[in-house]
Amino acid sequence: MTRFQRSTILVGLPLLLALLVFGCANPADDKPEAAVGEAEPVPEATEAGQAFAIDTAQSTVGFVGSKITGSHDGGFNAFEGTIEVVNGEPTASSVKVLIDTTSLWADDDRLTKHLKSPDFFDVEGLPEATFESTSIEAAEDGYTVTGNLTLHGVTKSISFPAQIEIGPDRVTAQAEFFVQRFDFDIVYPGKPDDLIRDEVVIKFDLVGVAEVEGA
Repeated sequence: MTRFQRSTILVGLPLLLALLVFGCANPADDKPEAAVGEAEPVPEATEAGQAFAIDTAQSTVGFVGSKITGSHDGGFNAFEGTIEVVNGEPTASSVKVLIDTTSLWADDDRLTKHLKSPDFFDVEGLPEATFESTSIEAAEDGYTVTGNLTLHGVTKSISFPAQIEIGPDRVTAQAEFFVQRFDFDIVYPGKPDDLIRDEVVIKFDLVGVAEVEGA
C-alpha cells in the first residue's frame, strides 16, 4: 500500500464515520411515542354535537419512515372524515377519519411503488385505513387523544398528544408522534446493510369546517 493510499484511507474513514453518525438520525428521536394497546369499544354518543367535515384541501395526513442511511417523507392524498363537536368542548367531542391507502405518496417514485406493495401497506388488498377516537382528555400541554387505528388490516388502540382548537365555524387538530410499525404487522426488514427502522412518525394537520344543514 502506498503512502497516498494510506493517507486516503485515514482521511476517508473519519468522513464515513461522520456520515453514519450525523447523517442518519432517527426522525422519531424527538417525537413522543404513541401508547399502543388492544382496540377499545367506541362509546355511544350521549349528546348531539355539531359536525365539522374535514377539509382535505386544507388538511394533511403524512408520515416519515427511515432506515440506516436516511429518511423519507410520505403521506396520503385522499382521506375524509368528521369532527363531532359537543358544546364546544374538545373532551366531549370525537373524530373519525377514513384514509384511501391507494393515494399513498412518497418523496421517491420507486419508494412509492414499494410502499404500496405487500411488503408494506398492501394497498391493493387493504385499500383503507381508519382512525376513530374513543376519548379525548385534557393534558398539561393540549390534549391526549385515544382511538382505534386500523392500519394494514390490524386494529389497535393508540393514545397520543394533540393540539385542538374549536371555533364557531372551524376546528383544527394537529399531532406528531411515532408508532412501531411491527405493531401493525408491517415487518419488511430492508436490506441487510441498510435496515429499516421500526419507528414511523405519523403527523397530521386537520381542519374541519362546519357542515351546512341541508347541503
